[in-house]
Amino acid sequence: MDDTILEIKELRRDFIMGDQVVHALKGVSFTVSKGEFITIMGSSGSGKSTMLNILGCLDKPTNGDYLLDKVAVKTLSRNQLAELRNRKIGFVFQAYNLLPRTTALENVELPLLYNPTYNASQRRERAMHALEQVRLAERYDHTPNQLSGGQQQRVAIARALVNDPVMILADEATGNLDTRTSYEIMTLVQDLNQKEGKTIVFVTHEPDIASFSSRTVMLRDGRVQKDSVNENVRSAKESLDALPVTDDY
Repeated sequence: MDDTILEIKELRRDFIMGDQVVHALKGVSFTVSKGEFITIMGSSGSGKSTMLNILGCLDKPTNGDYLLDKVAVKTLSRNQLAELRNRKIGFVFQAYNLLPRTTALENVELPLLYNPTYNASQRRERAMHALEQVRLAERYDHTPNQLSGGQQQRVAIARALVNDPVMILADEATGNLDTRTSYEIMTLVQDLNQKEGKTIVFVTHEPDIASFSSRTVMLRDGRVQKDSVNENVRSAKESLDALPVTDDY
């Protein structure tokens, strides 16, 4: 049985800049299976941001194929793309992207507002369950300014989970957090992957964050420089527990 969730074949993305053509992606190919936790790394100019936008169905490739849960993305209309994003992908951003005057529960409910399958009580129930998954249910009525950075990112992860997507796509999700809080978030991400079987694609520039994943795809100059399995996956919880108490401020 084929359990491929994400498949990219000879992906190319060109941009016209004045009278020049910039080749951001130059024939990238890789697959992600159900239940995998992979990191995508690369320095500035590697094509990482372009790849992220294509994986998130925010942009289409110039050439090549992208299949998400067996759906050929390039064949979809703008409305179909929006629906695919909402139903199949859970986004987690570096800046959290929470509505400031809205409670944690209401922020988590947002993706469900575009899903006519659920009524108001079902939306609330699913949102509460998602907050329970990220261990933040007791803060459901708090607004973002009443939450720490790590708690805000937990709300963002709950929002990514609420539609039960086939893939969670994280963009530098620990970039605004200190080491202790980053490891707390990565402990949660590992739990979601290992205990609940969530498929996670985590874009990062931090090697220590990548060491918590089971596989790393390294981009350089628009190509896959390296696609390697991590034989010694670090435990985020053990790394968190090993931090000096004095770091907790």
